[in-house]
Amino acid sequence: MLELYQFELSQYSEKVRLILDYKGLEYRKIEVTPGIGQVELFQKTGQRQVPVLKDGSRYISDSTEIAKYIDAQYPERPLMPQDPKLRGLCLMLEEWADESIGTKSRKALFSAISKDQYFRKSLLPSSTPDLLKTLVEGVPSDILKVLGLGVGYSPDAVQGAMRDLKQDLEALTLILEDSPYLLGDQPYLADFAVAGLSILLKFPDGAYLDLPATVKGKGVPGLADNPIYQPFFDWRDRLYAQFRKPIIGSTINNPSAPTSIQID
Repeated sequence: MLELYQFELSQYSEKVRLILDYKGLEYRKIEVTPGIGQVELFQKTGQRQVPVLKDGSRYISDSTEIAKYIDAQYPERPLMPQDPKLRGLCLMLEEWADESIGTKSRKALFSAISKDQYFRKSLLPSSTPDLLKTLVEGVPSDILKVLGLGVGYSPDAVQGAMRDLKQDLEALTLILEDSPYLLGDQPYLADFAVAGLSILLKFPDGAYLDLPATVKGKGVPGLADNPIYQPFFDWRDRLYAQFRKPIIGSTINNPSAPTSIQID
């Protein structure tokens, strides 16, 4: 069985999970726990970043390379159009989504959780001890802002990310106005990239992610709750209903999981 070394809240892991589900492939999720070290993941895969897909004895890293590998090895329901122009547009949209939505949505979500202590707390796994939940909830916003500065999430950077994301969502909404998918009547890699990478902007409803029920359907204020972008999120949720397999029980294997990640 395929194995996916992942982080449940990584949009790039979600992009791969969407593709695997669309292809109808069985896989096992192996959660990589952040915060302690990357030694075991590196020893097993030669990589320190997630996602990493294991197929037999082979390890493939980077969500785009994983997508290309899956499409080559499992050609049913192709991810790329045959038409050269559409193929080029698909590759361009996928790369744009990685670099724009993928990176800027992290800044937007960080800003949201730094301002809302209850949203911050609700993102913690249900298994988190109550004492730790209380500590996380009680971290002052000023401290989080300082931490954000250390990773490039300054107020100006967050403001710029929000501005760009609004334009991105407006553009996607316009593209999808008269089309079921980004490139026409069939979903391709670009669709799964955009849909998967958007989870930090607004978490999908339904049992698709191993997250507390309190955050499902919620997201970044000004984006997730803006009616202008609702057609995009409606499209994203329809894509999930069509192709994403809901979680039945726990699908994450964790007994000997690596202990740290660097997301993508």
